[in-house]
Amino acid sequence: MTAARKIRVLIVDDSATVRQTLTAVLESDPEIEVLGVASDPYVAARRIRDEVPDVITLDVEMPRMDGITFLRKLMAQHPIPVVMCSSLTEAGSETLLQALSAGAVDIILKPKLGVAEHLAESRIRICDAVKAAARARVRGRHGAPPEFHQAAAGEPQKKLTADAMLPPPTGKAMARTTESIVCIGASTGGTESLREVLTALPANSPGIVIVQHMPERFTASFAKRLNDLCEVDVKEAEDGDAVLRGRVLIAPGNLHTMLERSGANYYVSVKTGPLVSRHRPSVDVLFRSAARAAGSNAVGVIMTGMGDDGARGMEEMKKAGALTIAQDEASSVVFGMPKEAIARNCVDRIVPLSQIAQELLRAAAR
Repeated sequence: MTAARKIRVLIVDDSATVRQTLTAVLESDPEIEVLGVASDPYVAARRIRDEVPDVITLDVEMPRMDGITFLRKLMAQHPIPVVMCSSLTEAGSETLLQALSAGAVDIILKPKLGVAEHLAESRIRICDAVKAAARARVRGRHGAPPEFHQAAAGEPQKKLTADAMLPPPTGKAMARTTESIVCIGASTGGTESLREVLTALPANSPGIVIVQHMPERFTASFAKRLNDLCEVDVKEAEDGDAVLRGRVLIAPGNLHTMLERSGANYYVSVKTGPLVSRHRPSVDVLFRSAARAAGSNAVGVIMTGMGDDGARGMEEMKKAGALTIAQDEASSVVFGMPKEAIARNCVDRIVPLSQIAQELLRAAAR
């Protein structure tokens, strides 16, 4: 059997230290090879003329041309999947949201040397983001994405399940009540897809809790941006926040968010913990908590993203009586998470992105 071709990555960053560290991180994964490095967009453009990479990691602030300008030129002339690489700053998070709108596939934080656990988690997130980008549908990109191994030897650590955060649902599903709660999970391509869904919702929509795989601090800017665009109120979730009609809570980056119930009222708990399904926050954790707390009062929606985070949790929601919805392949940037849920036979409805808002409203009103 012929070995699958490795994902070829071009690193564009003005810092020699970052270029070296990113090279070491990416080449620690046997599915990835670093095709080359560039200190600024002009050098990158010359490299691309010689050999086209599968994925580019791109810094934001660079000499001669900033990363956003280069990204826009690249998307207009020669679309290639781009993962933006940034330091952890509030100001930078606003810029990176512009990058996602301009066509970037994902955001990663620049890896920091130091505690071994932190560096191991950085490896997982960075390598997974690059793999997802390689499979992403980018505007104007032609040809099928390359095939890669599902599980490569030497991956940093075994995937944990939602058991690491809370026990599985037990007993009979909760009886149906008047209020429905919607839980949504998304990853690669999800930021713009969620914008399309949430801007289509009326102000009196059912309460919604979302896990979108993003780094910490960026979720606050993402929530603020959505709040400015939507009729519903959108905010980054805080521990103890009530889940209310007309309110959307976005799980904060680097923290798990779970649905809880007190009497007839729902709220969220926000906690630290290990990576679950290689993510924190994890869709599996949110969906399991919804199965436990809301049962048949919940609606689960799984959207674009690589991997299988959310598939097990959606299966638990379905068994607890929830109605479940998956985004279809044609409208997904990466048809990984929805595909895994569909494979478990736990999805009631498969719909295109343009119909998700109306579908979840119908499901919540059943």
